[in-house]
Amino acid sequence: MALPTVILPGYFAGAVEYRALEDDLNQRGILTVTVPLRWQDWLPTLGGRSVTPILRQLDSTVEQVLRQSGSDQINLIGHSAGGWLARIYLGEKPYAIHPTDSEATVWYRRATIATLLTLGTPHTSQERWTRKNLEFVNQTYPGAFYPEVRYVCVAGKAIYGDRWNSWLAHSSYKLTCGQGNCWGDGITPIDAAHLDGAENLVVEGASHSPRGGRRWYGSPGLLEQWVDYLV
Repeated sequence: MALPTVILPGYFAGAVEYRALEDDLNQRGILTVTVPLRWQDWLPTLGGRSVTPILRQLDSTVEQVLRQSGSDQINLIGHSAGGWLARIYLGEKPYAIHPTDSEATVWYRRATIATLLTLGTPHTSQERWTRKNLEFVNQTYPGAFYPEVRYVCVAGKAIYGDRWNSWLAHSSYKLTCGQGNCWGDGITPIDAAHLDGAENLVVEGASHSPRGGRRWYGSPGLLEQWVDYLV
């Protein structure tokens, strides 16, 4: 029997964007709930500020799912920035790198999360606004840090970064890994979406998000390439 699953949206994304994925997983017998974020919930995190407000909403959703399902573990899907936020959520070290952070910002959820599955997550970045948070994650919990947690990192291969033909992808890749001329999902390059020690996958044709009707990680034909890791 599949464990319940919680979806943590990506940066400035609301839960509504994941409704189709949530419905599909539920129809497959995987009880799935998306953290009920709205895009404006991300505003307090702008400029590299603390992501504690998002993690608190994640924790509230996880608690709700545990109570309603009667399970003592869940699987966690983190899309885009949601993937590296989830790595903070697993840990036992105080997330206290901002003036607003306190000793209370420790969730110690590694025993609760059976599988952490990340979709198009930039696990590294050279962008100055995200660097402080990501340096904390990668220095405190490098790679697939907890052996008791199954880490599955899914990268998309949809757009080659080219300064002239795909400027947005090229710019985003360069901000993330320092190199624009490489493959990725249009936002996150493949190398940045993978972690040392994780089960690392590449999904051909997967764009970063479903915005604009794009074929993304949760689309039919692509979802099937990673969904079995939740069962």
